[in-house]
Amino acid sequence: MSLEIEQREKEGITILDIKGRLTVGEPASQLREKLKSMAASGVRSVVLNMKGVDYIDSTGLGTLVICYTTFQKAQGHLKLLNVSRRNIELLVLTKLETVFEVFADEQDAVNSFFPNREIRRFDILTFIQQHKQE
Repeated sequence: MSLEIEQREKEGITILDIKGRLTVGEPASQLREKLKSMAASGVRSVVLNMKGVDYIDSTGLGTLVICYTTFQKAQGHLKLLNVSRRNIELLVLTKLETVFEVFADEQDAVNSFFPNREIRRFDILTFIQQHKQE
């Protein structure tokens, strides 16, 4: 199963809407190649909208880390948006919530690239408490 990636821009920030499962094989390779080519072409500010990602395996998680590192080396930033409860738990379990900036609101994610704008940071504890009943 391939990963669907749609690219759009908001206020000069590239947003990739991802749909599918981020797993070993084609999906992970597809995302890695897309982000690698974007970094090589000079894109420096990217938000991964993961609303449509229902599952991430260890290879998918590794791919996110590789892509994050690629942008860091290029003096860019890669941030996550709309991460599901299960995937937030995966980030917490692997302590990657300390690496990635995670946002629940698209405008906050975009605003985070502008130092003079106010943003609401994603609060992992509040998120978990709100979704405990699920």
